[in-house]
Amino acid sequence: MIRVVGIGLNGKDSLTTEVKSIVINTSILIGSQRHLKYFSDYSGTTIALENFIKDIKVLKKLSKDNKSIVVLVSGDPLFFGLGRLLLQEINKKDLEFYPNLTSIQLAFSYIKVPWHDAQLISIHGRNLDELILSFKKGKQKIAILTDNYNSPQIIASIYLSLSLLKSYDVWVCENLGRVDQKINCFSPQKLADLKQYEFSSLNIVIFLENNNIALNTQEYAQLPVLGIRDEHFLTFKDRPGLMTKREVRIAILGELSLQPKQVIWDIGAGTGSVSIEISRLSNTSKVYAIEKTAVGINIITKNCKRFRTYNVVPFALTNLQELYELPSPDRIFIGGSGGKLIEILEICQQKLKENGIITISLATVENLGMSINWLKNNSWNYTLLSIQLSRSLAIANLTRLYPINPVFLLRANRR
Repeated sequence: MIRVVGIGLNGKDSLTTEVKSIVINTSILIGSQRHLKYFSDYSGTTIALENFIKDIKVLKKLSKDNKSIVVLVSGDPLFFGLGRLLLQEINKKDLEFYPNLTSIQLAFSYIKVPWHDAQLISIHGRNLDELILSFKKGKQKIAILTDNYNSPQIIASIYLSLSLLKSYDVWVCENLGRVDQKINCFSPQKLADLKQYEFSSLNIVIFLENNNIALNTQEYAQLPVLGIRDEHFLTFKDRPGLMTKREVRIAILGELSLQPKQVIWDIGAGTGSVSIEISRLSNTSKVYAIEKTAVGINIITKNCKRFRTYNVVPFALTNLQELYELPSPDRIFIGGSGGKLIEILEICQQKLKENGIITISLATVENLGMSINWLKNNSWNYTLLSIQLSRSLAIANLTRLYPINPVFLLRANRR
């Protein structure tokens, strides 16, 4: 029988009397040099773990001799541990597990946050794809087991390079349970800037969603005139990626050819990101952020407060006919149509002022074709811009490119 025993951070003292007895009375004791030191008074045969592939072969051979074997590991053997590998190579009937507290459990306990709903990821000797996907999905809690190569600073830099929509606080927990334990909270930017600081190799990194709404004075002062970074906007919790991206917003504002003192409609405003960019460029204009969902109106209202854009009017649209109640616009941006694109264009044609401009953002070829046909049939001039962009992603000293979904921009005006 092979018994796999998890050791806690205080070593031998973390084991119950029963488990200590199992370890002391076994025929063969296997573990890392650090774990074996906890049992320096053990009188049987000891084997130091060095190479998992070779060690498992040795273990399988020893198990056939019907000897009592104990394998020492850290924490819970089945939590990103050796136990998973053993189950792949050895019949589960020949294995018994004795788990201990994991570093993840201790980390969440110290920062006083429930962890049952956290995304748990190990990048210890693994690639970063799962971590990047979790960031992109906007998980509220992400706990990361690091290694010597993927330091907390590198993880923070990866998050920042993705230009995501979630705002996080980052906890770094070092040497948990030891006298030199350290637990600190950083912003991602501050953590990434600690390039010369060396964290302990025994660390856990936890990303926790930050729900602060208002930008502080320093953050507000550092905002660009045009092209606010995506991660500054509040967005939909269940669809964190659903927002017009920064590079596309810049192109949209260019296609609208904005002027001072205009009335602008932003139809299908979503998070209000386009409306807010327009507002910051022209505080003498009035922008109607038109959205049909209550959740969207709530987010637009919060983002307006966040960016202090008081000339944006969130407008809850329950029926398309309500568009006739709004002041006639000089410019119209259509970012979403809810499947009623043609009906919206018909109303826009009636309400748009002379020399007005419509810009439409389209994600599908079908909607593009439908829009072009309508513009031709109604004698409108139009130009088409196809946007296909990729953003760089820094991974250690390497750079990868991640694509942004392609977008078509139609700019139209009457002949």
